[in-house]
Amino acid sequence: MAAGDVTPLRSTEAAPAAELIPCFEPATRASLGGVPVTPPDEVADVIARARRAQRAWRQTSFRERKAVLRRALEIVLDEADELCEVICRDSGKTRENALNGEIWPVCEKLRWTIARGARHLRPERVRSGFLLHKRARLEFHPLGVIGAIIPWNYPLQNIANPVIPALMAGNAAVIKPSEWVAWSAERCASPFRRALAERGHDPALVSLVQGYAATGQALIRGGIDGLVFIGSVGNGRRVLAAAADKLVPVILELGGKDPFIVCDDADLDRALHAALTGTFINCGQNCVASERLLVFREVYEAMVQRAAEAVSAFRQGPPLAGATVDVGAMITPLQLEVVERLVKKAVEEGARVVCGGHRVREAEGDYYAPTVLADLTPEMEIMREEVFGPVMLLCPVDGEREAIEVANQTRFGLGSSVFTRDRARGRRIAAEIEAGMTGINDFGGLTYMAQDLTFGGVKDSGFGRINGREGLRACCNVKAVIEDRLPFGFPTKVYPVGDGDFELARATVRTVYGKGLRRRVAGVRELARALRGKGGR
Repeated sequence: MAAGDVTPLRSTEAAPAAELIPCFEPATRASLGGVPVTPPDEVADVIARARRAQRAWRQTSFRERKAVLRRALEIVLDEADELCEVICRDSGKTRENALNGEIWPVCEKLRWTIARGARHLRPERVRSGFLLHKRARLEFHPLGVIGAIIPWNYPLQNIANPVIPALMAGNAAVIKPSEWVAWSAERCASPFRRALAERGHDPALVSLVQGYAATGQALIRGGIDGLVFIGSVGNGRRVLAAAADKLVPVILELGGKDPFIVCDDADLDRALHAALTGTFINCGQNCVASERLLVFREVYEAMVQRAAEAVSAFRQGPPLAGATVDVGAMITPLQLEVVERLVKKAVEEGARVVCGGHRVREAEGDYYAPTVLADLTPEMEIMREEVFGPVMLLCPVDGEREAIEVANQTRFGLGSSVFTRDRARGRRIAAEIEAGMTGINDFGGLTYMAQDLTFGGVKDSGFGRINGREGLRACCNVKAVIEDRLPFGFPTKVYPVGDGDFELARATVRTVYGKGLRRRVAGVRELARALRGKGGR
């Protein structure tokens, strides 16, 4: 922990070895020590402390919430180098990936929320329909305590993602990081906890619970008011089942198998560099990744050649050893085994290894060589299952229709990319891809940096949205309010039911909703008769 950090939630020295999560550097396998597990029976206490803090926080003004986030932004900027080093040690990613993939997006999310968050959370006037004597509005009240169960691929960004909108909307957040990045979690949460403490607020508004599956289950059942889960489809189903038992609303951001379509008229240099970013950033451990390059046959071999030349020149090694590297280590040895198995199976099924295709630097750490596989077919397992590693898959397709069909032949629907010089064609193809996000002539993951856009998927990629207005409002109880437009009003009388009430109501409905002049004139006549009838009684 850096000087000035808020005291950690638990003391490492006080915990027995059996309650520690062992932590290692993926790039060197050097020990980072141990992080205390939060016992499942203590998770409810952490949530209760967060709830007590939230009762005061929900009363704060937007100005004060922005001031806290502005201070957090200052801390992230001031300590960016140290944060990058912590991230690199715990994840094995390169310093450039830590800066561009974590520090930069977190700063942008903070900037956007400070600049635009309040306008999306203030009461919003809406039409009152035929109730002309009433005013209608939507109010956005904080849910309370929002839980988040997050994966290991972005130690800082995955914490900031739920924390920033939760705080802006007046909530507390309790985060359960992956055990694979437990060592860096407290440090990554510290900018928010410190900012809160410096402004006189309880840092329990941003709390961590560390551990394994039992800790996550305890979080879901511990009394939270909303949940964000980022992870695999299988774990997402288990989380959803547990949340359903407590009727906890859930946002699921799950896996992807994003198509990357390269048309015959595409700018191949532009497509190549976007594909390299989409495939190899963070060593391919990205939910929004260019998992399947569907290349029109007319330009297929040219694209394969360009990819081979670029990827063969990549440098790989420990990110903090002094030399510049393009690709670091895999974060978990378990994912390394998944990548190895999928590549081996693809080769057995007929894929061609253009470069890479094996482990490297095995004596040092958990490395898989940057890999290009060509001649993939849609039926291969690697074209259906998420790789989540540094492997580029190139599959030839015969034209636009086949590209769309293959793109949608997956249970996933997270991101997508389309490359063509024809703007209308690009929009046409993008509209038919089943996905939550599409980039036209750029990597689809770039949508994350436009914070007014939402982030999320369809099908097995999950549901609900983070980022943008919808992401902020997902942290709220959206309350519908209706009141008198004028300072005086009259009662809406339903009881007791009077003679002729049915006829009057029927005539009113026909007058208001009848289609065409003839129906409406008939409705007015019926309404007049009904009113005369009631008046004569």
